[in-house]
Amino acid sequence: IFSICAFATTTGFSSYVELLVNCNAHPTFRLEYSYPFRLDHVPSQSASMCNRTDDIHLIGDFSSDAQFFVATGVLSFLYCIVITVVYVMFDAMYQSNGLLPLADFFLTVTLAVFWLSGSAAWANGLNGLKGTTHNIIHTSQCSNFCYRMNMGSVTELTISVILGFLNFFLWASDLWFLYKETPWFKLKQSTGMISELISIKKDM
Repeated sequence: IFSICAFATTTGFSSYVELLVNCNAHPTFRLEYSYPFRLDHVPSQSASMCNRTDDIHLIGDFSSDAQFFVATGVLSFLYCIVITVVYVMFDAMYQSNGLLPLADFFLTVTLAVFWLSGSAAWANGLNGLKGTTHNIIHTSQCSNFCYRMNMGSVTELTISVILGFLNFFLWASDLWFLYKETPWFKLKQSTGMISELISIKKDM
């Protein structure tokens, strides 16, 4: 569920930057953007500003960070479905075959690392996106003409980053329980029991 929420809040997001130009007619220009946040691919608008024609456009490409984050969420969701089927339908095989718990453990480690790195990358990308959209009014294309800027909220994207780090915590926490199902832990337990039995016999 947390995986779905994390990538759904990212892929379903859209917002805008609205610029008001300081000329006689006070025209308004609205630039809309959405996932995967290739801001430099958003169509520019030709603006006649104070007897001068210029293009107003957004700057920056944050698609790699966003897509890595979303890919991690989708992979985690698919893996949850597959491993749930294994737990329910093939529990006996899971318990008797030592390779399945090991594979489960290593795949969970991989996804936990993906969530940490993906969330950190997307947090950095989100900061860049906020900085780019907030500072467009100070760029050369706008600094002499724009007198006000309105922006859509990016709260959903901030929530997606929080959910990403929460997913990392959940996947990392699950490692201890998976480790207890691996042959390593069972071998350690059996070795400990044998040692205790030997020490008891010596005491007798």
